[in-house]
Amino acid sequence: MGANVEDEPTAAGAKVPRTARGERTLRKILDAARDEFGQRGFSDSSIVGITQRAGVALGTFYTYFESKEALFSALVRDMSEQVRESVGPALGNAADALDAERLALEAFLRFAHDHRDIYRIIDEAEFVEPSAYREHYETTATRIAARLGAARDKGEIKGSFSDEELDVLAWGMMGANVFLGLRFAVWDDADGSMVADAMSRVWQQGFTA
Repeated sequence: MGANVEDEPTAAGAKVPRTARGERTLRKILDAARDEFGQRGFSDSSIVGITQRAGVALGTFYTYFESKEALFSALVRDMSEQVRESVGPALGNAADALDAERLALEAFLRFAHDHRDIYRIIDEAEFVEPSAYREHYETTATRIAARLGAARDKGEIKGSFSDEELDVLAWGMMGANVFLGLRFAVWDDADGSMVADAMSRVWQQGFTA
């Protein structure tokens, strides 16, 4: 199995599989880790438990990861990427920038509802893998700020916003989205379109009025 992976880690922290079979094995480990960490928490989770869930040998785990901490860090980055991939397609259907943010929020609420364990995993990352925790939020806010900057440059929102102000607003929007997901997608099964529409009206007033 060791011949099926590169020595260099990916951005997510796992060694790079060379084969499609290796990619499937890595995916199984990450998915099993999501279930294990999401249900049991980091401290009570074990590598043995993860490999049993994944249906792989214990030695296979160490082909891809050096430790439970390395796997946890990779999982945080993997889930962050999954959020991005779940939101990305919605942006292409938008009428304008603020409509894109509405659709992005709605897509995120669906993702949070279907992957409720993401909240426990990301929250634990603050203490287990703080660099991955910070990276998750910084990259998310950076993407929002970039979209807002492009919208300003195209005249879709007020041109008076500076880059620094858009960075502040991006963090504020992200923070709102996180807690909207917690309240209406994790704790409840609310209508995501209703939630996104309500927030969109606030954004419309703030960014264009």
